[in-house]
Amino acid sequence: MTPTGDRGWLRRSHVIPRPAIRLVCFPHAGGAAASYAGFANELPAQAELVVTQYPGRGDRFAEPAVEDVRRMASSVSAELLTLEPHAPLLLFGHSFGALVAYETALSLQRSGVRPVQLVISASPPPRLAGGGKTHLHGDDELWSIVCGYGGVEPEIAADADLREVLLPILRSDIRANELYEPPVNPPSLDCPVICYHGIGDPLVNESELVEWGEVTTGSFSVRRRSGGHFHVFSAVGELLEDVFADVAASWCVAARLPPPGSSVST
Repeated sequence: MTPTGDRGWLRRSHVIPRPAIRLVCFPHAGGAAASYAGFANELPAQAELVVTQYPGRGDRFAEPAVEDVRRMASSVSAELLTLEPHAPLLLFGHSFGALVAYETALSLQRSGVRPVQLVISASPPPRLAGGGKTHLHGDDELWSIVCGYGGVEPEIAADADLREVLLPILRSDIRANELYEPPVNPPSLDCPVICYHGIGDPLVNESELVEWGEVTTGSFSVRRRSGGHFHVFSAVGELLEDVFADVAASWCVAARLPPPGSSVST
């Protein structure tokens, strides 16, 4: 993935001259742009992949982490508005990234740009987000908690050097998530919202996900997938086919996106 500027917030992959749509992905706590590398080969032919790169990881490792969700979203939305050529934006946020994606959607809307769709995964709704003291735990306990979520491979969990690198990033992202304060009387989005839930996710109460529907005047649905909290990284082709089927069915990009199921590029 290549930066859109001098180590800015966005990394573009599957770059095409005139994209019908841009899928903008927001990683989970501790995640980097590379987390979504597997999405590139599963996109419709006329879709471009853009992934946010938070400071403190990947090619921004030397930069201090940002521990404010709205500040992150403001920076991302400002950079998205500079991308050329312009294309409809589909925002996809997983876990911690769901809050960043939601706040980015609000920021874009304030700038007069309506995302074609907001896709949320593995995250409680904004009203119930924030709070908690996980970021205050000592290193050993925090590492144990994070590994218990299921997103850390056993060989990584046992690697002391990698732990030393990853823990500060994880702590910063978890702190940003836990210090998040839901907006008071926020304006409603007017784009469709899809919320994906990984069956058995220990971090999200499925019954609360319906409240994501309150953030928009557009359509809303909750969809269940196997795979737990990190379901988005399994059966990626099926996931993206489902996401883009909704976009193609309801938006003008349908004329430029091949039918789902026959549009995967290699």
